[in-house]
Amino acid sequence: MVNGQLDGAQLLAWRRQQLALGGSPGDFDWLLDLAGGLPWRAQQQLRLHAELPVQLACDLNQLEAMWRCHLDTAEPLQYLVGRCPWRDLEISVAPGVLIPRQETELLVELALELAPSGPGCWADLGTGSGCMALALALAWPSSRGWAVDCSPGALSQAALNLAAGGVADRVQLLEGSWWQPLSPWLGQFELVVSNPPYIPTAVWAGLEPGVREHEPVIALDGGVDGLDALRLIVAGGAAALAPGGLLLMEHHFDQSHAVIDLLSAAGYAEVRSHGDLEGVERFASARWPGSGRDCHDH
Repeated sequence: MVNGQLDGAQLLAWRRQQLALGGSPGDFDWLLDLAGGLPWRAQQQLRLHAELPVQLACDLNQLEAMWRCHLDTAEPLQYLVGRCPWRDLEISVAPGVLIPRQETELLVELALELAPSGPGCWADLGTGSGCMALALALAWPSSRGWAVDCSPGALSQAALNLAAGGVADRVQLLEGSWWQPLSPWLGQFELVVSNPPYIPTAVWAGLEPGVREHEPVIALDGGVDGLDALRLIVAGGAAALAPGGLLLMEHHFDQSHAVIDLLSAAGYAEVRSHGDLEGVERFASARWPGSGRDCHDH
């Protein structure tokens, strides 16, 4: 069917054929939305009005090829489509870059809640696709941001997303490990956010193939107890944060007590844990003692 022109009844019959091959209906409808350009609400309308014409953004052969690849290799649909909805944004993603997770949206919400007037300068450690850096730069147009990652591929993807969002001039991308590339600005950050690798190695080894075999291990595996990166971030924050500066981190669902203990032992103040949408403690916040100061360019 050239250019995907067909009616609702034909599309729904074709959908049933594809789902007979395997996979989840929710995933398939997501593919129809993101790659086919047919939003979920429009898909629901076709179930009520099967005679309605359908105009897809690509033809059925392309969609079928993506679906079969997903079934055969477990490659995430986000990589096959090249995009991932996240918050109110559409993030470009590619193999080698962690796919943004829905729970990480709450890390941005926490930043907006705990720093309502916005920091002068902030950093995103382990930026990956740049999703958090983009969201923060859009929320605080007068701020300056630094986004760090040790993966050149991730930084390339982040650069695309920051440019597409119109904030590339306000976020500096730096390659390196955690705090190291930020040495010229240490002591000036009023906010630092991070979604580091925090999955214990043994847990990572048992993850579903779509994650374990396709997403970057460097963005997931946090060492034997999952806390390797979190320890480095907590330790480095003492020198990096401005007095009164805020550190926000995501962690594994069962690491809250360990992360709170790390922050408290390192001398942070206002150490708190925060739950996700299901009430699971998945985030930690803390401030470096003292009162704030301005950031300066170097």
